[in-house]
Amino acid sequence: MLKSKLTVAVLAAMAFGSSHTLAATAAQSQDTPDSQEAAQGAASTSKARKLDTVTVTGSLIPQSQVETSTPVMTITADQMKSRGFTTVAEALQQSSFSTGAVQGASTSASFTQGAQTLSMFGLPVGFVKYLIDGRPMGDFPALYNGSDAFNNLSGIPSEMVDHIDILPGGQSSIYGSDAIAGVVNIVLKKKLDAPVVDVRYGWHTGGGADRRVYLADSFNWGKLNVLAGVQFESSQPIWGFDRALTRNYYADGTSPATASRDFLVNSTTKIKNSYVDPRTLTPNGCNATNGLFNGGEALQYRQNSGYYCGSYNSAGYKTLSNDEKTANVYTHATFDATDNLQLYSDFLYNYQEQKFSTGSGYTWWGTSADFGKIYDANLKDFVNLQRGFTPEEIGGYKSIMNKTTENSYMLTLGGKGTFGQSNWDYDVTYTHSDDHLTSRRFARWANEIDNYFLDKVLGPELGTNKGYGVYAPNYGAFFQPISPADFRGFTGFTYSNAKTWDNLLRAQVTNASLFALPGGDAGLAVVVEGGNQGWNYTPDARLLDGEVWGSTDVQGAGHRSRYAATTELNIPLFKQLTLDASARYDSYHVGNGDVSHATYNIGIEYRPLETLLLRGKYGTAFKAPTLADEFQGQSGYYDSVTDYYNCAQLGYVGPSIGQCPNKYYNVQFNGVQSGNTQLKPITAKVWNYGFVWAPINNLSFSTDYYHYDISNEVNQESADLLSQQEYLCRIGTLDINSPTCKAALSQVVRQAATDNTFLGDITQIYTPKVNTSKEKVNALVSNFGYLLNVGRFGSLTFNASYSNVLKHELQQYPNDPVLDLLRNPYYSYDFKTKVNASITWSIGNWSTTVFANRYGSSPNYLARTLNDYNAPGAGRLAPWILYNASVSYTPIDSLALSLMVNNVFNKMPPKDHSYPGTSASPYNDNDYNVFGRGIYLEGTYKFGKAK
Repeated sequence: MLKSKLTVAVLAAMAFGSSHTLAATAAQSQDTPDSQEAAQGAASTSKARKLDTVTVTGSLIPQSQVETSTPVMTITADQMKSRGFTTVAEALQQSSFSTGAVQGASTSASFTQGAQTLSMFGLPVGFVKYLIDGRPMGDFPALYNGSDAFNNLSGIPSEMVDHIDILPGGQSSIYGSDAIAGVVNIVLKKKLDAPVVDVRYGWHTGGGADRRVYLADSFNWGKLNVLAGVQFESSQPIWGFDRALTRNYYADGTSPATASRDFLVNSTTKIKNSYVDPRTLTPNGCNATNGLFNGGEALQYRQNSGYYCGSYNSAGYKTLSNDEKTANVYTHATFDATDNLQLYSDFLYNYQEQKFSTGSGYTWWGTSADFGKIYDANLKDFVNLQRGFTPEEIGGYKSIMNKTTENSYMLTLGGKGTFGQSNWDYDVTYTHSDDHLTSRRFARWANEIDNYFLDKVLGPELGTNKGYGVYAPNYGAFFQPISPADFRGFTGFTYSNAKTWDNLLRAQVTNASLFALPGGDAGLAVVVEGGNQGWNYTPDARLLDGEVWGSTDVQGAGHRSRYAATTELNIPLFKQLTLDASARYDSYHVGNGDVSHATYNIGIEYRPLETLLLRGKYGTAFKAPTLADEFQGQSGYYDSVTDYYNCAQLGYVGPSIGQCPNKYYNVQFNGVQSGNTQLKPITAKVWNYGFVWAPINNLSFSTDYYHYDISNEVNQESADLLSQQEYLCRIGTLDINSPTCKAALSQVVRQAATDNTFLGDITQIYTPKVNTSKEKVNALVSNFGYLLNVGRFGSLTFNASYSNVLKHELQQYPNDPVLDLLRNPYYSYDFKTKVNASITWSIGNWSTTVFANRYGSSPNYLARTLNDYNAPGAGRLAPWILYNASVSYTPIDSLALSLMVNNVFNKMPPKDHSYPGTSASPYNDNDYNVFGRGIYLEGTYKFGKAK
């Protein structure tokens, strides 16, 4: 089977070690039958022909080569374990092609803090098509960044995975919508040689303990074969106070560490020294608050602002990784109904419960939100009061953690076989996926919290002054801790529900030996499919009608039907030259209209030598507007933004932007976003070319160059970018008549100006979904593998992978200049390069692996803020290099023991001294994490003999 020297070299290079079987299944996709199943009921000549082919991800036709015109990278189950990858998401995120920055559990207050995803070459997260056994995954019900539909990788059981195939490049002509950046096919196990139980226990150096149990078995009852497995996992959170870098506000930045403003009275009429000294407001000043935040609360001073009560410790009260409980059930069953028909089913269920804290920065009350400001009758001044809540008042932050509960499943029923004694195979499947999400979010009830402070602090309204309420606050009560019972009186939880569902009926006929050519048999595959899908996000009504203080949510619902037809033709013109062509037509029926698109791909494989493959592929790809893109209702959100224009009027630009008074540096605004049923499909022209070379036995080297030319991309506009653009337009840096300036000036809404120098406050920013004009990416990927037998010293396996994003350009509007994202760090802080390598030594019953991952340089905080690498203090951070190590021992055939140590040297993110002292997390949490060293002990026991 698979006698090509190139094929054997590639498979050998992918092998985990000499103690593991070198099998072609490492490159097979979805539910490929083994050689015996493939041969059942076929003529002897057909048997030999089918034994000489495998089904490779990226093609519908069984191939005689595992390397084709479509480059495929494979991560085996053994590689996941030996390299220390504890989850499927971790294995993919640490791969070299995953160079883009993404939100995750460390991104506080994101819309999807419990979900995991990746960005391939810095392209949007929704541009990757995810498959399980070759079938599309359903979308996660919540929206990434409150806007984008995507797939969640956090609930896929790692012990049930056989291998993962990754196909960079556009693949829409085979897989349809979403496959612009590439395809990830997660292939689950189909066979077990014995009942198995696997137990793992792990912990980090400070927090994050993890426990996992996996049990599986397979059964045979005549013609019925069943595999069943369950996996349970529980992980404790890592809190900010568990790590030195996030325990307090940053002390090594551009300004001294600055405590949080937990008890603050701020004059809105003063530019400098605007904070009213607590000691002038009440005789005891901050004395009553001392000792809060675990002893950290005290009188503090902020440069250019004044005195207040605050704490350095408050930075640490957010989770960096979630409290997580997961249960998975997986079954795979086949029934040999006749010699020419096999019925099958697959079922994957996931239950996941996650808890997390967004931290003290999201647990406060102030007059600015509902009162705008107040007039203090005693101070004779307009002021704002701000009041943070401490752990002692809350009853501990663990008591108010947010919680998400996900229930999802994917069910497939199908039948496959051969038409009589012919070469025609068929496969008919029905797949249903369903995902329900319940989100419990901590809430401050708007009326109750305002009434509490009106009653305890502000007192009755004494009239108005310039439209604002006049009060005589009781500052003695303001600078006084409250009881947990009082806190519970104006807080609680909201409950929102979301779901997605998808039905797909698919039929495929294949003939791998359609007719003979000089290079072998031509193959043909034809697929027709149809189905429907829906999305519904129903937030707690109180989030939309103003009953929740300082919080809102997204909303929307919609469904659509779709159908598609695909064909692929594989033509081996000569022994050295093979062509592959595929085409697909997709149509989505939305409301009263249709969104349709056709795609194609043409690939070429040229083998001038038995050890060398030259390959290339050109085609098109697309992404239909998602249901959220089309049907998201007008949804609000609260965020903060820097008012760059008014800060500049005070002279705070560049490195001094962090010193801009909080009135303009941290402006809270109400954002508005919505879907758009008139959106066009995202379209792309894609091509790749490269080579695979196996100069000697067991060695393989490949390099491929990818090009993406994407149009009509859908994005929610950035509020911070709009504020910056508005500033640049008003000062003349950008042409005020350009499309960018016209959009920014209309979307940034301000109050009427009351001063000739300063503009009115920003109150609202409209960030709609739009089709941007163009995005281009060029990327290079190289892979190396070598299996070296060293006699009585066992074997050494070397693997390495390297990615380099050579170009990334974005044009936001048709007439705007093209932005070079590699040189404009405000717009992109992705890693340009990423390289990882592993070496595995296997000898006897022992095996050990060292895995290194090098993340390239990234822009520091000032470079990102100023969009300038050359500004004072701006620059790049040094590459981040992490090492994992593992050792496994098999004392008897049925027992395997292993020890894994991730981030062996407990490496933290590169130090970024350009952050100001107001930073609680002085690193880019979309690029880095502070999880630190993780240690895992694992034991696997197989019962009985192989079945």
